[in-house]
Amino acid sequence: MESIDIQTTQNVTIEYELASLQDRFVAMLVDVAIIISLAVVIIYLVSWIVGGLFGEDGSLMMILQFIPIVTFLGYHLVSEIMMSGQSWGKRTMNLKVVRLDGEEVGLSDYLLRSVFHIIDTLFSAGVVATLVISASQRKQRLGDMTANTTVIKLKSKNQKGLNDVLKIISLDNHEPTYPAIKHFNENDIILINKVINRYHQYPNQAHEAALTSITKRFSELLELETEPTNKLEFLETLLKDYVVLSR
Repeated sequence: MESIDIQTTQNVTIEYELASLQDRFVAMLVDVAIIISLAVVIIYLVSWIVGGLFGEDGSLMMILQFIPIVTFLGYHLVSEIMMSGQSWGKRTMNLKVVRLDGEEVGLSDYLLRSVFHIIDTLFSAGVVATLVISASQRKQRLGDMTANTTVIKLKSKNQKGLNDVLKIISLDNHEPTYPAIKHFNENDIILINKVINRYHQYPNQAHEAALTSITKRFSELLELETEPTNKLEFLETLLKDYVVLSR
């Protein structure tokens, strides 16, 4: 398993599992199947709507031959924007596009990734993407390198989603200590759970530093007068509070 460390906007370094070449290939197969279906429908509609206008001089064929390319690029751009870094193929394989600096992936990043599919995928039949990803330490194709992104596995063996967090904590008589935690988003809670799990699994200096950093950050967000001394207990309490307040 190849992984990468990414520092979040909360200044906490989290380890993510990189998507393998095989994962990305399967995701691309799913995407290509969808793209072909879309392109066929679009070609049929265009032929039906404007066929009478361009049928005589062959201009219609010139238009139609560009539809698969435009559909391919547009599909990846629109789907990754609308689904926050996922196409339907990536969603099927639990993959997601992330920035290496921990910032949110922006419109310009998605646009660069889409445009570079022309070199990475279309005109090279995927050969360029395959070679570059295989040679890249961060599993990046050219589009990733240009946009400063990579593709990660959303859920690995050591990474739990929010539903998993809600299931593993059994609380019958817990009284919330920090009620404001209910206003935090899903990513915040998953981040807390991830840091706790990594510390339990690898109680080393690096993960202890992550506990310290995230405790300081959430203490500030919750506007606590003093930072809790027992960092692990504080973070575990936040999880419990969120579970109780979310049910």
